[in-house]
Amino acid sequence: GASCWSPFQCMCGNNMSVPLLADAVTVSGAERETAAVIFLHGLGDTGHSWAEALSSIRLPYVKYICPHAPRIPVTLNMKMVMPSWFDLMGLSPDAPEDEAGIKKAAENLKAVIEHEIKNGIPPNRIILGGFSQGGALSLYTALTSQYQLAGIVALSCWLPLHKAFPQAASNGMNKDIAILQCHGEMDPMIPVRFGALTAEKLKSVVTPTKVQFRTYPGMMHSSCPQEMMAVKEFIEKLLPRI
Repeated sequence: GASCWSPFQCMCGNNMSVPLLADAVTVSGAERETAAVIFLHGLGDTGHSWAEALSSIRLPYVKYICPHAPRIPVTLNMKMVMPSWFDLMGLSPDAPEDEAGIKKAAENLKAVIEHEIKNGIPPNRIILGGFSQGGALSLYTALTSQYQLAGIVALSCWLPLHKAFPQAASNGMNKDIAILQCHGEMDPMIPVRFGALTAEKLKSVVTPTKVQFRTYPGMMHSSCPQEMMAVKEFIEKLLPRI
């Protein structure tokens, strides 16, 4: 119910300097927060739907932050204005990409990570995740981050600017990061083959044994209870109670 999470932001630190935190949906821990999961929604969505999904698998010492994407015209959808982390031209491995937009979005997300670190949550207790376009941005951001993060949850997505890797991750800070990548086998939007190509690419960027690629038969461009359980186990393993 509505009582189990509060949309009110923690007042510590100055959120105004971090645009994505200004109205992010935050699911606060029931006890002292020693870890954080920052999770990004997909195209046209808001942080609310994933805040709700994550509430169902929450750990009491973890803070879940679900920012809302800015509203921009999206080329793929005939320039309609909608919540989108960056512009999308197509959804195939060789589609042109909004490089400037992706990099700018990654910088905004890095500001959220930095804000949490300043407020006392160490980088190795932070997981970045997302669904679809949000998952794509979380992969790109974590792999180019200067902080050593705990892990990435990449649902039904791809690696943006994939041709720039492994070089783009040149600082090597996250070469041992754990990645849980999940994909529906019947996804009509981002075909599972694109997910499999992404998993292979990721193995050239991080330690190959750290990449788990799970597919779900019958699942389309969405989530399912089995996937959410896999996400919960992954978070629990990487962010144990301390």
